[in-house]
Amino acid sequence: MKIGDLVKHRASRTTRPMVSAGIIVDMIEKKVWRTDRLGKRDDWNEVYPEPHAVVLFPHNDGTINIPTIELEVINESQ
Repeated sequence: MKIGDLVKHRASRTTRPMVSAGIIVDMIEKKVWRTDRLGKRDDWNEVYPEPHAVVLFPHNDGTINIPTIELEVINESQ
């Protein structure tokens, strides 16, 4: 995954699937507290930063940061 890729958000149990494509405008790293694995405790020393894509979707007024594991690159040849 890299800047300029077209992506869509993967559907999970807790998110609605996004049907529109977005474009990655930047890559960053952020910490994410995943309650399904780590529970409700908030010891940020247990969490390591993970890659996020800064994505611009046509239905948003600005960009949103999404963990890359929640994105799928759209293959333009399909």
